Amino acid sequence: MMFKYEMREVFKHNFENLHMRFYQLERLIQDQIPDIYYHFMDLGIEAHMYASQWFLTLFTAKFPLYMVFHIIDVFLAEGINVIFNVALALLKTSRRELLAIDFEGVLKFFRVSLPRKYRHEEEALELMNQAMSIKITNKKLKKYEKEYFALKEAEAMQADPVERLTRENQRLLEANMRLEQENDSLAHELVTSKVKLRRDLDEAEDRAENTGKAHTLLSHQHNHLVRESERMSNDLEQLRDLLEADRSKFANEIERNRTIIAEYKQITGQLSERLEKQQTAAKQEISALKLQLDRLNLENGTNGTTDQDGCDITTPPVDASEMEKLNAQVTGRVRGREGGTSVSLSSWLTMRFRSRLDP
Repeated sequence: MMFKYEMREVFKHNFENLHMRFYQLERLIQDQIPDIYYHFMDLGIEAHMYASQWFLTLFTAKFPLYMVFHIIDVFLAEGINVIFNVALALLKTSRRELLAIDFEGVLKFFRVSLPRKYRHEEEALELMNQAMSIKITNKKLKKYEKEYFALKEAEAMQADPVERLTRENQRLLEANMRLEQENDSLAHELVTSKVKLRRDLDEAEDRAENTGKAHTLLSHQHNHLVRESERMSNDLEQLRDLLEADRSKFANEIERNRTIIAEYKQITGQLSERLEKQQTAAKQEISALKLQLDRLNLENGTNGTTDQDGCDITTPPVDASEMEKLNAQVTGRVRGREGGTSVSLSSWLTMRFRSRLDP
């Protein structure tokens, strides 16, 4: 940048090239903004009082960085002449304010108020669009450069050496005083910026520490929740296994109970059928015994007992041995048919006769 874009020339030979740039800027102001030029002439304001930082630092000393980035982009593409475009655009956009203030106000405006006008990027973009619309030809700048050196040569030829040196010394003293003021201002801004940066850094470190603690806490909580989720998943799987086992067990138990019930019903049906058959057989045997007993009674005669119709139903005398044999036979059969209870022949006959007497 120093060699390709001629920035090194600005700092050489007692800033002679810088003063030539100031002259070119003043001539451009005279051509394009004459009311500003004559107002500055009346106040005694020269270009070096407000434009030195523009040429020496490419507007980086006062203006916001996003505006400086746009200026440097155009500077790298177009060269050092873009500084004149931006300077004229700044003066044009601030024309009304500059015409309304005095010497001190103008210097303060350039130092404080002008950079604040471009705190928003939209305003900086608008300024750059206006700057690039200003036409400045190299031919015109070369013309102003020749005028400057011609004036310097004429002054050197006409002026008394002592007077010229005195004037040069005065100019240098003024420039030195101005640079000292700018240096003090920059030092103050640097200290202020460092303090602010230190404070911002401390706040950022505190936020980072708090964020780290919060992240650690959230990480622990996340790990705890993950472990808890895994434990609950395992418990759920175990519970599912237990429920599945119980379901299978209950299903098997239900199936077994159904089988037992079906077998019980089958056995009960078989027993009922068998019991009915045995009851039928017992009734038939009892009927046969009754017939046999009636036959015996008829063969041996009656006892003289009559029923309500006048029939003789008295038991005839029977041989003792035959009676015991018949008693044993009937008792065994009745015990087998009626639940195993022993009934004597006389008791059985008494019950049968009473049944016959009942209406």
